[in-house]
Amino acid sequence: MDTDTTLDLQLLLRHPKSTDGHEVNRLIARCKPLDTNSTYCNLLQCLHFAETCMLAEDEEDGSLLGFISAYRKPTEPSTLFVWQVAIDKRARGEGLARRLLDTILGSAACEGVTHVETTITADNTASWALFDSLVRDKGKGQGVRHVLFDRERHFDGAGKSEILYRIPLD
Repeated sequence: MDTDTTLDLQLLLRHPKSTDGHEVNRLIARCKPLDTNSTYCNLLQCLHFAETCMLAEDEEDGSLLGFISAYRKPTEPSTLFVWQVAIDKRARGEGLARRLLDTILGSAACEGVTHVETTITADNTASWALFDSLVRDKGKGQGVRHVLFDRERHFDGAGKSEILYRIPLD
């Protein structure tokens, strides 16, 4: 399946290449309050997990406007874990994150995926809205939420608790 698709917003959605890692790192840095990973980490995501990651480029100037990193869990390959969703401020509010997520889920790399998991901080309204829309449109029943990484126990008080959201798919 060819996943390079032109959208109404003059965007090109495609799987990343290793050479995209540096630009992915720069996009994530622009998307506060996302945690920035090392450029090396983003290079590896774009190389090793390319088939379960997706990016959006502006067709006019080639700038990176969106990226989702995800992978199938090694201990539970029927679950796609969505690591990060980064959307440049110029493309927010246009449904781009959902388009990227739907494209990943519709790809050959996600054949047999029955669940999506992600972690979200309690105050990240954009991510809650994205994954709640997935439950509403493609979910089988309700998603399950519980604290996976606790602010005190896992971040020594220096970060926010991360709530695991597990979504069963139709």
